[in-house]
Amino acid sequence: MEDDAPVIYGLEFQIHIIDFDDENNIINKNVLLHQVGEIWHISASPADKGVLATCYNKPSDSKVLTCAAVWRMPKELEPGSHESPDDSSSPAHTLELLCHLDDTAHGSVACVVWEPTGDGRRVISLADSHILLWDLQESSSQAVLAGSASLEGKGQLKFTSGRWSPHHTCTQVATANDTTIRGWDTRSMSQIYCIENAHGQLVRDLDFNPNKQYYLTSCGDDCKVKFWDTRNVTEPVKTLEEHSHWVWSVRYNHSHDQLVLTGSSDSRVILSNMVSISSEPFGHLVDDDDLSDQEERRPEEKSQEPPQDSVIATYEEHEDSVYAVDWSSADPWLFASLSYDGRLVINRVPRALKYHILL
Repeated sequence: MEDDAPVIYGLEFQIHIIDFDDENNIINKNVLLHQVGEIWHISASPADKGVLATCYNKPSDSKVLTCAAVWRMPKELEPGSHESPDDSSSPAHTLELLCHLDDTAHGSVACVVWEPTGDGRRVISLADSHILLWDLQESSSQAVLAGSASLEGKGQLKFTSGRWSPHHTCTQVATANDTTIRGWDTRSMSQIYCIENAHGQLVRDLDFNPNKQYYLTSCGDDCKVKFWDTRNVTEPVKTLEEHSHWVWSVRYNHSHDQLVLTGSSDSRVILSNMVSISSEPFGHLVDDDDLSDQEERRPEEKSQEPPQDSVIATYEEHEDSVYAVDWSSADPWLFASLSYDGRLVINRVPRALKYHILL
């Protein structure tokens, strides 16, 4: 899997491109200069591996705004280019600015979310209390505002995070503000569901189940991870309480949705097996017709109880708050975590569980 598992993260005014050579267990790093400001959020285009969006601080008069822009990295650094120069001899590279996404009238941008499928020309930015839908024109050189909506209510309402659903022909987006989760229809930019008091404290992150179209997970400052069916949001379907501090990040595995990663300010990464609410609640199903005589199951094996939800592993390699976790897009058994002190850790799903899921 050489050079096929890139990790992108920002360090002050730099972006580091990490290539992990799985066969030789070697990590290569390349540096991109991000001279416009300190980075607070990065998201990579799912359609063009050389394009990414950043949210960054920019001084404006007497205050600091968080702006957003779309960039292209040098061709030789794109994932899969098979060029990974040694760290010590590799000079810093420069990003090519494609377009800005900020409209200062809407305030500071919390994050940029790409449409999960398609040609990579639609993105959503969350700026203070506004959700903005952008169409990126030819070669992403210009962003045109295609739709918008705003939070309504008392107080200073601000979005904290968002996620674009890969289901429903990519017409639904979920957002979080304070303790509330909302669903939006991108065709009309209207609200389609609302989960008030989804968490006891601030909601930090969201993710959609890649295989079950109505299932959404959330995490927050109440130390909990919750799973929701957006057709009935009265109560969560399941709640995890394994962390002892704020949960900053939650991610479903792209291929095996029973595998869920979480990262927290307790400095731990937890890998959970949420099989009861997965797309295969009875495990990997095999037809009896596919079994040979030697593999024929005994009657008592056929009546076994379905697998139970459990914590698979707790990873404690970090010494500071874990702000981000994510799965490799190239290898479903590989994942990375990033902590406040700049430590990046790459791990694998335990081999025994991998074969249990596959077999």
